[in-house]
Amino acid sequence: MVINTNTTAQNAASNLQSSQAMLNKSLARLSSGSKIVNPSDDAAGLAVSTRLDAQIGRINAARSNVNNAISFTQAQDGYLMKIGKALSRMGELAILAQDVTKTDADRELYNAEYAELAEYVADAATKTFNGVPLFANTGLDITTDGDGASFTMNGIDLGAAVYTDALGSGVGTVEDAQEATTLIQDAMTQLSEDRAQIGSYQTRLTHSGDQLAVSKENLLAASSRIKDVDVAEESTEFARTNILVQSGTAMLAQANQIPQNILKLLQ
Repeated sequence: MVINTNTTAQNAASNLQSSQAMLNKSLARLSSGSKIVNPSDDAAGLAVSTRLDAQIGRINAARSNVNNAISFTQAQDGYLMKIGKALSRMGELAILAQDVTKTDADRELYNAEYAELAEYVADAATKTFNGVPLFANTGLDITTDGDGASFTMNGIDLGAAVYTDALGSGVGTVEDAQEATTLIQDAMTQLSEDRAQIGSYQTRLTHSGDQLAVSKENLLAASSRIKDVDVAEESTEFARTNILVQSGTAMLAQANQIPQNILKLLQ
């Protein structure tokens, strides 16, 4: 028996320190909700989860781009739908102007409405979406994933000859009305093709957005498995280490009493 060195107390203190460290780690994990409180907890897991989180951020940005592109095409189609109605009415006026029971004065009335509708269509061709022209002959590259991949939406050009020729026609005479009828039919054919093209872009963009949502969900699950704490498991660990700390504290107190037994030898 010795007085200066109490190895039993030293061992108890060492065990208590270890238990206290594990208890502190459990408290930190439960309070933060993360298994990786410090980089040393899981260095490789931290690196992987950081890359996954960065990829999720890029996917969120790509989804925003895709959703904005869908809104862009919806704005395009909204205008084209109204333009289609205007062209349809212009076609009706062109046929009405060919009525042999109408005078040239009557045709001038038709021509006035025809010109106003043509001006409306021409004005619609200049509209923009957040400063980006809705109708131009240049394509738009749409980002469809978090790695920067994209596809090109061809422009809907209302300045094409098939449209401008129709808008530049008139129905002031029978001959003009006959020519206008053909031009309007050509413009309506082109319009239907343009709307179909917009519809195909919307379908592709919708599928791209859905795929991005699935990818994000899977990446979130992978990141969660790496860094999110299992509360049930960690609560069990916390209870275990808490008991160890309490028992270790009690045993350290008992170990510190051992040298006092030497006094019995000295009495």
